[in-house]
Amino acid sequence: MKLSRRDFLATSSVAIGTFSHALGQTPPAPQTSFDPLRANVGIFTGRGGTIGMLVAPDGLVVVDTQFADTAKIALGNLKQMSPRQIDFLINTHHHGDHTGGNVVFRSAAAKHVAHRNVPALQKTQAASAKSDAEQAYADTTYDTTWSAKVGSETVSMKYYGPGHTSGDSVVTFQNANIVHMGDLMFYLRNPRVDRGAGASIRNWIVTLESVAKEHPADTIYIAGHAKVNLPVNVTRADLLKFRDYFSGLLGYVQKSIASGRSAAEIVKVASVPGFADYEGSPEGTIQAAYEELTAKG
Repeated sequence: MKLSRRDFLATSSVAIGTFSHALGQTPPAPQTSFDPLRANVGIFTGRGGTIGMLVAPDGLVVVDTQFADTAKIALGNLKQMSPRQIDFLINTHHHGDHTGGNVVFRSAAAKHVAHRNVPALQKTQAASAKSDAEQAYADTTYDTTWSAKVGSETVSMKYYGPGHTSGDSVVTFQNANIVHMGDLMFYLRNPRVDRGAGASIRNWIVTLESVAKEHPADTIYIAGHAKVNLPVNVTRADLLKFRDYFSGLLGYVQKSIASGRSAAEIVKVASVPGFADYEGSPEGTIQAAYEELTAKG
C-alpha cells in the first residue's frame, strides 16, 4: 500500500508552541503535518526533531517522538492511518526534543530500541531536569548494528561512534532507501555539538562520509532539523556539504588558535567562514570545536 498525501496529512493543522533547538530563539509556531516520502515511509514535522515513520499494512515503525504534546497529535494520526500496534519505537539519540514523547508512544509499541548509551544519557539528562517521571527508556539496545524485518521492509540501525552525542543511531529503511539521520544531520543550520554527552566533531565528519558511501546516490536522508521553511528531507550532496561545514569549522578554529587568538575572540563571528547561509548563531558550535581541538589527552 502506498499512502496518498491525503491519507498521510494530519487531520488538522494545529499551531503549537514555539521551540528552537540550541539557538535560544523563538521562531514562528510551526504547523504539525505528515508528509509521505517513498514506499510507505514518511515524516512528521511539528515541534522538535523530525519523526520518521513506516506506515504499511504489515508493519509500523516510529523513529523519534518530539515532545509529549506533538507526540499525542502524531500518535492520534497514526492510529487513524493504521490499526496495528507499533512494531518498533526507535530513538536516534537521547535529547528531549527527540525523546520527550516516548511516554506517549511507549504503550502503543511492542519494543523500544536505541543505542546502548542512550538510556544512561537520557537518565542523566532527566535527573538534571528533574523530569524522570516524564521519561520512557529503551528496553532493547545494541552496540554497533541492529536490524529487524518489519513486514516487507527491513529496518536497520548503525552506530558510527561519537558525533552529535555518544549515542547517535543512523536508521535505514532498506527497501524504501530512506535514512533517518537524527541530529547527525542539520540542514543549513548551525548544529548543537553536545560535548557533555561525548560528541566528536572529528568523528562526525567521518560518519557523514561513511553514511554517504554506504548508501545509493538516490537515497533520501531525513535531517533532525532544518533551517526555517526548508525541507528536512535532503540528499547525499547536502550530507557532504554538512561534512564540509565541519571541515571548514575545524580549519577556521585551528588556524585561529595557531595565530594566538583567544576562544572569546574566535567565537565572535557572524558565521563559520564560507557558510554564511547556515541559520543561527555559530558561537556554541565554534566553542565546542575550540574545546575539542585544545582538549588534553
